[in-house]
Formats: sequence, C-alpha cells, structure tokens
Amino acid sequence: MRGPVAPPQVPLSASRGEVFRDLVQDSVERLERRWPQLAEVDFVVLDVPGDLEESVPLGTAVPAAKGRPAQIVVYRRPVEIRTKNRDERALLVHEVVVEQVAELLGLAPESVDPRYGQD
Repeated sequence: MRGPVAPPQVPLSASRGEVFRDLVQDSVERLERRWPQLAEVDFVVLDVPGDLEESVPLGTAVPAAKGRPAQIVVYRRPVEIRTKNRDERALLVHEVVVEQVAELLGLAPESVDPRYGQD
C-alpha cells in the first residue's frame, strides 16, 4: 500500500516542525490575553541557532529596530532534545516564550506569567 497514512487534515500528518509551531502559537495566544502589545511582536521558530557559542540557547529576543518589529525566536531542535514527550515540550516551550517576552519587556518572568515555573 502506498500513499499517505492519514489525510492532511488529521494531526498525524503534521510534521514535527508544524506541531512545534503550534505549541509556540498556543503559548503566545495564552500570553497575548494578558499582554496585548505582543500582537506587534513577530514570533519565529528556527531549527537551530545560527551562531553557536559555549551553550546552545533555547530562544532569543530581538528588540525592534528601525523598520523592523521586535522578534522572539524559539529554537526547535534544542528544545526537542531537552524534552521526552509532547507535554514536557509544551511546558518548556511556554517557559522559553515567557522568558523571552520578559526580556523584551524588561520584566521578571513571573510578572509576564504568574504561573511561570509552577507547571
């Protein structure tokens, strides 16, 4: 038998990258309710950071510049390597997003999401 195992609308056919982007989007939507200014921030998923140093970051916050909105990048592969399953991955993605939003806004992560670190 040849062909796709599941039709495109079934979650089984979603790639790991698409599933990861959905986790990031879920986290962003959760935070946007409390911080509406995040609607103007670009949230990006990249597989790996381009410039590796001693430690591999899980995410990066890039402040806005002339003609470019602020950007938060979450690195998929480093997060996947540090987690065993989807639930752990969702928790770590949310922590990374909260930490990067906090850095961008100049706040403590607990101020951005009062449940930070409790999950």
